[in-house]
Amino acid sequence: EVQLVESGGGLVQPGGSLRLSCAASGFTFDDYAMSWVRQTPGKGLEWVSTDTCDNGRTYYAESNKGRFTISRDDAKNTLYLQINSLKSEDTAVYYCVKGGGCYYDQPYDYWGRGTQVTVSL
Repeated sequence: EVQLVESGGGLVQPGGSLRLSCAASGFTFDDYAMSWVRQTPGKGLEWVSTDTCDNGRTYYAESNKGRFTISRDDAKNTLYLQINSLKSEDTAVYYCVKGGGCYYDQPYDYWGRGTQVTVSL
């Protein structure tokens, strides 16, 4: 059974940092692209970043470049998202998502339950 369990969310002040984690199980982690997708009440679902197993290529939404860093530890079956210089508009539920294959453009097939990030004074 595929399981994706996010952690690391919370309340943080603007300008702060967070590292989200996603513990994966039930599949061969290093054979699949993994992504972060966030959901806000106003914008709906928004793709954040993808880490492929294609020579370590990573992809980011244009608006996130420079503040977000996606990474993975295949030995620990864990995906990470480091977010720096947090802004109020980063407030969202962040979902860990498994791709259907190794590459960037393959459809998602499993989602975690999400972790809430709230950026506020």
